Amino acid sequence: MTNPTSTTTPPGRAGRREWTALAVLMLPLLLVSMDVSVLYFAVPSISADLEPSGTQQLWIFDIYAFVLAGLLMTMGSLGDRIGRRRLLLIGAVAFGTASLIAAYANSAETLIAARAVLGIGGATLMPSTMALIRTMFTDPGQRAKAIGMWSGVMTAGIALGSVMSGVLVEYFWWGSVFLVNLPAMVLLLVLGPILLPESKAASPGRFDWLSVPLSMAAVLPVVYGLKEIPSEGWNVRYVVSITVGLLFAVLFVHRQRTTASPMISPALFRGRGFGPSVALNLISSFGMMGSAYFTTQYLQSVLGKSALEAALWALLPSVPIGAAAPLATSLVQKGVDRAHVVTAGFAIGAVGYALLAFTGTDSMALVLTACGVLAVGVVTVISQITDLAMSSAPLERAGSASSLMETGAEFGGALGMAVLGSIGTAVYRHEMPDAARETLGGALAVADRFPGLATAAREAFTSGMQGAAIAGAVLLVGAAGLAALTLRGVEVRKEVAEPEPEPEKSLA
Repeated sequence: MTNPTSTTTPPGRAGRREWTALAVLMLPLLLVSMDVSVLYFAVPSISADLEPSGTQQLWIFDIYAFVLAGLLMTMGSLGDRIGRRRLLLIGAVAFGTASLIAAYANSAETLIAARAVLGIGGATLMPSTMALIRTMFTDPGQRAKAIGMWSGVMTAGIALGSVMSGVLVEYFWWGSVFLVNLPAMVLLLVLGPILLPESKAASPGRFDWLSVPLSMAAVLPVVYGLKEIPSEGWNVRYVVSITVGLLFAVLFVHRQRTTASPMISPALFRGRGFGPSVALNLISSFGMMGSAYFTTQYLQSVLGKSALEAALWALLPSVPIGAAAPLATSLVQKGVDRAHVVTAGFAIGAVGYALLAFTGTDSMALVLTACGVLAVGVVTVISQITDLAMSSAPLERAGSASSLMETGAEFGGALGMAVLGSIGTAVYRHEMPDAARETLGGALAVADRFPGLATAAREAFTSGMQGAAIAGAVLLVGAAGLAALTLRGVEVRKEVAEPEPEPEKSLA
């Protein structure tokens, strides 16, 4: 029988078994991140086969990310209680089963339901992988390297998902984009019980069921509103949605502060590094996803690349990511203050945005270079603040800590697309004539009727991208200053036991 891991376990060096287990964990993590973008090229084939309505098509695409974001905190807390390995394996079964159903779905409703279950499975896999890394790698240097690998795989998976989708749809049917999940999940189910240690909190307290709907009511309306604003504008419906979500967020926070067994323990924020790490993680995701909103459209609509060509070119900025996290980790291990490394990462990201501000309508090399520089900066930041957050959190709360970081990343990505997308759209509409100013795609669709409209639309979109890039650069410069102030002198938490929870008390 496997005993739960305790925070009193003395730090030790991980061996071949732990590193092999890490490789096994990377597979589901890669697939979960890829599933965010895996339908980019499959949607036309799905539409021709299943004939979904416009609303159903939107739900096929979006429901995975919504369910994933809404359940991250719940699943992180649940893993702390029932065991992270157990939750990981349950999630693998759910993810694999849903992938099989999605691949052979014969109706839009079935595919939507399968995508929702994929989101549930993804929400169990993501925080469990990070929490298990926290458990397996107790040596700070090894843990930093492992988390750096985790950050790189997570970031690269989103880029790889769209390319894999394009290649598979080109040579197979659309269901193949889901079937590729099955071998990795089978491998995880076979090797997970052998290689992965079970770990959970020694005295987690009762699971707070009321926090589950409160957390979902806080996350889902905000993410929904932020995701719709870039394409639809600041519609009253989306503003109300965000407002409702924020009100539930206040109730959720109040619940965590007053209940005896909270889903997200306030003890997480007692470490000096955790709170700043969550905030800086949100900002870094803001920067990464905010740029992606423009650059994908730029490659296709401004430069005229096909969707698959654009996806393949977009892989180039991902190449230097592989070196960014290990280099940052090496600098910290050699004695460079982590605050300086994170500050430098944000500064590098700001340089990437600054380069993007100088692009024209025929600047593919400059755009790809800017994206590469931005990606290096962001991954440098993410690798270090994730390591700091997980090291600062009590081991009993590793799942909750990981889920909170990932929920913040979801918020940051949605906020980046909403804010920078709105800035770019405002500049675009200011420069375009009223006849065809709504979107670049709309202008290009009617360009044959209006001489010079296509050129004007591309120039206006590029101007909007430049304006958003300037705003992004300013934000990341501010984040660099914030990192320098909040992370200075913050040290990795020693492995100490968390205090026992107080007895359950009745609340009126």
